Amino acid sequence: MNPSLINWPAVIVAALSAFMVGGLWYSSFLFGNAWLTESNLTKEHIKAAGNNAKIFGFTALFALISSANLAAFLATPTTTTSWGATAGFLAGIWTFAAIATHSLFELKSWRYIFINGGYSIVSLTLMGTILGCWR
Repeated sequence: MNPSLINWPAVIVAALSAFMVGGLWYSSFLFGNAWLTESNLTKEHIKAAGNNAKIFGFTALFALISSANLAAFLATPTTTTSWGATAGFLAGIWTFAAIATHSLFELKSWRYIFINGGYSIVSLTLMGTILGCWR
């Protein structure tokens, strides 16, 4: 790893891409309704009990940390778009396994695991693609 090879604007854009993917992934158009059901939540409960500033603020922070961490692994002169996407996918598999482990102990369904783990794989693959491409 060579920290001077980290492209910080790419890190920020890659982190923002997680919001784009999450907005689509957890929309009612894709998996939002299934996620609500599997989480035993309702839109009304989230609106009443949720703190959007806290939720989205920490989500932004964690996306930035994830993106910077992935960028550190990709900070080599030989990184390409293909390797960035592959590394992002592999990081997604890693996080999928962690999500699955926690969720199994929390007695969550496989549907819940695949929804959340799938988001992780897709968002990290896109992050890696952005970081690999934008050298």
